Amino acid sequence: MVKSMTGYGRGQAEVDGLSFSVEIKAVNHRYGDISIKAPRLLAPLENDVKKQVSGVLKRGKIDVFISQDHTGEMWSKPVINKSVAAAYISAFKQLKELSGLTDDISLDFLAGQKDVLCFQDADIDSDALADCLTKAVASALDALLTMRQNEGAATADDIARRLKLIEDELAQINICASRVPTEWQHKLTERLSRLQDNGGDPQRVAQEIAIFADRCDISEEISRFNSHLEQFDALMNKPEPVGRQMDFLVQELNREANTMGSKSNDAELTRHVVILKSELEKIREQVQNIE
Repeated sequence: MVKSMTGYGRGQAEVDGLSFSVEIKAVNHRYGDISIKAPRLLAPLENDVKKQVSGVLKRGKIDVFISQDHTGEMWSKPVINKSVAAAYISAFKQLKELSGLTDDISLDFLAGQKDVLCFQDADIDSDALADCLTKAVASALDALLTMRQNEGAATADDIARRLKLIEDELAQINICASRVPTEWQHKLTERLSRLQDNGGDPQRVAQEIAIFADRCDISEEISRFNSHLEQFDALMNKPEPVGRQMDFLVQELNREANTMGSKSNDAELTRHVVILKSELEKIREQVQNIE
């Protein structure tokens, strides 16, 4: 099933007093690029999160945001740095003696000095932390996948509709291509008749007919185009990521369409090629968002 690369998912989990939320945002990207923003205590688990995410999301620019819920246990707690506080008090007493001032040192003033209060990591069970994190990430991934699948289904419907239009245009191109050599032969035959009246070389004109018939023959291009369409259609139902393969096939389809257009010497055939290429371009834009 075709999946979009764009999506958003949010998950939350609580284990043994720990509680935090995970948000995952994904947008188009040629490869899989995962970045994580999380509290410092989760740094040892970031590689595990990346593995968990990359195991589900193969392509896209993926941002993972992890935050602690207020209902959970605090990961860091403020503590007094007693030696720094004592040093400040001693320094302030010396300043008081030197200056002769009698002002007292307030608690607010002392607490506001640098490094008097610092944060200390709480003692948290690492297994419980990993378990909670894994569950929250899994929940966010499930939500994101649902969005990706829904968008992918809409994209697949649009592509299928355009593929049907392309098949119709290709059928018309095939009809035009089959009659072009005959029409050109009639024109050259008429010209030959005029040249014969003027002493022209009928053998030379016959050679021109053969050369033109070879140059305007697009049967091979049509055959390859049909083959690429069949491969593209087969990718639509594959469960694994197919965006890169689709992108390659669209390039090949465009290549064959360009060759058809360059060989065309018929206005109607050219018109059908232009319509076909227009639909291919719209499919190419859609493919850029497929995982």
